[in-house]
Amino acid sequence: MLPHFKYTDHALKSSILTGSSSIISNQSLGELLQNSLTSTPCVNVRKDAKVKVGAGMLVQYLETFTDSVVVRDGTKPIGVIGGREIIRGVYKNPSSDFFEMKQVEEITDKRLNVVTADTSVNKLISLWKEVGRAFAVIDMGNDDYSIISVKKLLEIGMNSTSEFHISEIPKKKIITFGKDATFGEIMKLMLENKTRKIVFEGTNQFINDRIIIETIEKFDYLLGNDNFLDIPVSVVSLEEAKVVSEDLSLSDISKIMYEMSQPLVIHENSVISPWDICNVLGKN
Repeated sequence: MLPHFKYTDHALKSSILTGSSSIISNQSLGELLQNSLTSTPCVNVRKDAKVKVGAGMLVQYLETFTDSVVVRDGTKPIGVIGGREIIRGVYKNPSSDFFEMKQVEEITDKRLNVVTADTSVNKLISLWKEVGRAFAVIDMGNDDYSIISVKKLLEIGMNSTSEFHISEIPKKKIITFGKDATFGEIMKLMLENKTRKIVFEGTNQFINDRIIIETIEKFDYLLGNDNFLDIPVSVVSLEEAKVVSEDLSLSDISKIMYEMSQPLVIHENSVISPWDICNVLGKN
């Protein structure tokens, strides 16, 4: 039996005609997010900009406002780049040429999801699964767009009074790396497992695409460096996942993740990411 949800915010309650027994997945983004629906600005990069420029923007914005940067041709959005595109490119060509010679358009994922206030949560999650990226934009008119990312879905999770608990999330094997792992080995693990975060074995620490891109930036985008893949990741500081022992509710785990700049939770030897919360909300 699927969990049912209701909202704690009285203003939201009054706008949702189906009442407290309504399943969130069938409700629209406009109903659930209201004033915050278009509050996240769209970060853009020109299609003819160097990959170096796009990577620099990702360093600033990955997980902070959004997971990706929109690529524009003039005023028209034509696609998106994120950590995945940078990691894949560096793994294939670990040199400054990738950043200095290539243009953003050459690595752009053209599958940009454009949604509206009427799009349901279930439809949004389905679109995200099709492209393997939790990212969409809303057209606000006058060549202006706003972002919908996992952080927006966490807002919905935070306000729910669902009886769903994190013990019900399917257990996933933790992908780990050892103390002698190199950047090349980490990037290979990320690409093979389609993940942005790898946990340091025996700890709650992890490395993610943002840390790797920040490191590349510090290495002057690999200018004069031809052995980046062989450098041990021990040269960088890692992020820390939140370890929880309690069987938290959907609302509680969403709040914890919402307040983290790099959200990841470990519970009973399993990792829980914002994407897991999205899957819960998108069930129908």
